[in-house]
Amino acid sequence: MNGKVPNSPLEPGKSMRLQVYLAHAGVASRRAAEKLISAGRVSVNGSVVSVLGAKVLPQDEVRIDGLPVHLESRRYYLALHKPEGYLCSAADPQGRPRALELLPKEITERLYTVGRLDYRSSGLILVTNDGAFAAQVGHPSAGIPKEYLVEASGFIPHTVAEEFVRGVLIEGVWYRAEEVERLGKKALRVVLIEGKNREIRRVFSHFHLHPVKLCRIRIGPIRLGDLKPGESRPLTLSEYEALPQRV
Repeated sequence: MNGKVPNSPLEPGKSMRLQVYLAHAGVASRRAAEKLISAGRVSVNGSVVSVLGAKVLPQDEVRIDGLPVHLESRRYYLALHKPEGYLCSAADPQGRPRALELLPKEITERLYTVGRLDYRSSGLILVTNDGAFAAQVGHPSAGIPKEYLVEASGFIPHTVAEEFVRGVLIEGVWYRAEEVERLGKKALRVVLIEGKNREIRRVFSHFHLHPVKLCRIRIGPIRLGDLKPGESRPLTLSEYEALPQRV
């Protein structure tokens, strides 16, 4: 973001809550970092800290299970166009291609995706090494709308859009779209707020439909635009500031 947002979350002489420090260091999300602290796995300057709310300074030595933890000098906030056939995971025992492999090779920091798109879906995902940012933006309580284009193998009855907006109960789970617009006989534009796992595919299957194309084109203020499959770009300052910031 061309230095328009701070690259270092810990300013000289300024303290930071330990769980936030760990999140910014890319160790874990803030919530997961709290569990590490409560379990007594984190030490500061040689002393175990197991109470939440403890603060650290830039000169403090922070360790997890005895291994040093450092804030990364540069933070990344990227938009990536994930193609079909790529996984949104850090590793895959089957050796399938991962979306993270598409990022510029000069980025050496450990990055991870914010939220996920399944293997067969394509479109916009966010990538970062800022654990606090990922936890904020990725949590359902953030209420960030996500917009998708869906094409089915056959005609989509008009009732599908109507019922999806009202809500559909499938195997005890409630699925509801914020907005559904018909784009053609076989295509819909769908906006989700919570976005449960494989929600659109489960709803389509419920109506005996098969999505042949599922592409996410927007996450809150961030749009896929003309980003080609496999390409990435930094978020703009206005995009970054428009996303929820609660830490």
